Amino acid sequence: MPNPPKAPLLVKGAALYGLAPEFERGADVLIAEGKVAAVGPPGAVSVPDGAETVPASGLMAFPGFVDMHVHLRTPGQEHKEDLDSGLRAAAAGGFATVLAMPNTSPPVDNAAQVADLLGRAAKVEGGARLLQSACLTLGRKGESLCEYFEIKEAGAAAVTDDGSWVADGAVMRRAVDYAAVCGLLPLTHPEDPTLSRGGLVHEGRISTRLGLRGIPPQAEESAIYRDCALSLLTGNPVHVCHVSTAEGADLVRRFKAIGAKVSCETAPHYLFLTCERVLGYDSLAKMNPPLRTEKDRQALREAVADGTVDAVATDHAPHSALEKEVEFQDAAFGITGLETAVPLALRLVRETGLPASCLARLMALNPARLLGLPEPLAVGSPGDLTLVDPDIEWVYRAAEGVSKGRNTPFDGWEFTGRAVMTVTDGEIRYRLGRP
Repeated sequence: MPNPPKAPLLVKGAALYGLAPEFERGADVLIAEGKVAAVGPPGAVSVPDGAETVPASGLMAFPGFVDMHVHLRTPGQEHKEDLDSGLRAAAAGGFATVLAMPNTSPPVDNAAQVADLLGRAAKVEGGARLLQSACLTLGRKGESLCEYFEIKEAGAAAVTDDGSWVADGAVMRRAVDYAAVCGLLPLTHPEDPTLSRGGLVHEGRISTRLGLRGIPPQAEESAIYRDCALSLLTGNPVHVCHVSTAEGADLVRRFKAIGAKVSCETAPHYLFLTCERVLGYDSLAKMNPPLRTEKDRQALREAVADGTVDAVATDHAPHSALEKEVEFQDAAFGITGLETAVPLALRLVRETGLPASCLARLMALNPARLLGLPEPLAVGSPGDLTLVDPDIEWVYRAAEGVSKGRNTPFDGWEFTGRAVMTVTDGEIRYRLGRP
């Protein structure tokens, strides 16, 4: 039986970022039949009969946020997260769309798996839209390419061996070329394992003090150099995941300047935390790439401000307590991020003086462009919108979150501002305080 048509939705009077500057003083957005029908100054949009009106004066509105790097642990590790909990956590965090990584158990490396996951995700109520990535290489072994044409036909949006770097340069070159032909974005996990193997934290003063094997920044930076060089060589796009070092960001900056079609992301935790956070052997601060130095943190903020960093993505990596509440060397890498990204982004704007419009660029417009999605909030595009209350004061409690994962160093942080409504395809998937 077909679903009943969605009632029109009018979001009225919010400060709208990411479109025309005049809309930042207030705008009305009308969504009908799941698509953007009109955007205009307050009172200028005709309201059809039966429309639901959301009074949004005093709120900020953005094109629906897109997180282009999440781990939903499906298939095979649903005790950490599943499609239902992960997609609902994304909507609760303000994300209309998320891109799931394929380093699952088994890895998502064929068209049938992609189609199955997309079909299952479409049935999740109150969740974000799923975009699924597939592996760059069969089994994430770095040897043979997957069938990109078939994967694309099944609905994949990107290819990546995230969690592993394709060390063979010839294989990666073929992957970059083949992905471009198929219209898939190749994402690279920049980490030379010959330099990082066995490392637990950033290599430096803190690792020495704690007696832990370190991961030198060169493990990341040498891999970034190789993959940016391949973008320049082939003339095709390459996207660099979770940049964590000053030199890594500068490499991307320099390759962009000479014409490489390279893009990159960083994660909120690299903009707020440093390797000092692991003192006391705090496994909640154990992640890969590791937290770096204050110099790196400041350099990444500068790279966000000058446009070197194209996207802020969470690298949401939920784990169970059994995998985190253990001795540091045995704890799993990774933290959750879907429900803290927006309040952290708002804090970044306040601390740095960046315009609020940069959030639209970093968390909606650029991710949508990189993943080949329709132009956000253009008439006829999917009706995706994120509403943010910039003034609400609250304390993040991981135990009260929607995600199964509780592994976050931001538990107990006091925030000002959060997402209060997430709209995907014209449907309110999340509204703060209401089902």
